[in-house]
Amino acid sequence: MFAVVRTGGKQYRVAAGDKIAVEKLAGEAGDTITLGDILLAGEGDDLADASKVTVSAEIIAQAKSEKVIVFKKRRRHNYRRKNGHRQQMTLLRIMSVGAAEEKPAKKAAAKKTKTEAPAEAAASAE
Repeated sequence: MFAVVRTGGKQYRVAAGDKIAVEKLAGEAGDTITLGDILLAGEGDDLADASKVTVSAEIIAQAKSEKVIVFKKRRRHNYRRKNGHRQQMTLLRIMSVGAAEEKPAKKAAAKKTKTEAPAEAAASAE
């Protein structure tokens, strides 16, 4: 199964086992993250509902990309400026691309008894 995910303003086509370099994401090496913005998903020619698909990835390393040289020059004005930049990036290994697991809704946490509601309102007023 494959998916097209968007992260860092770019789009990546990923499948289980792929390694990709993306814009810096929060986390340490070895952490597992879930890529949330899934644009397209499918298997071969068949497309799946992208809202029901999750992509989990493991952070391999936090690194810097290759250096980009910025050179500014204005002719006949003796103006030259040289600068370099290395963008921060995160190396990811795609662990799985598949259907999202539905979590059971907790009804007890959603309900509030009549005795708890006034006590919370009084506490928030203070």
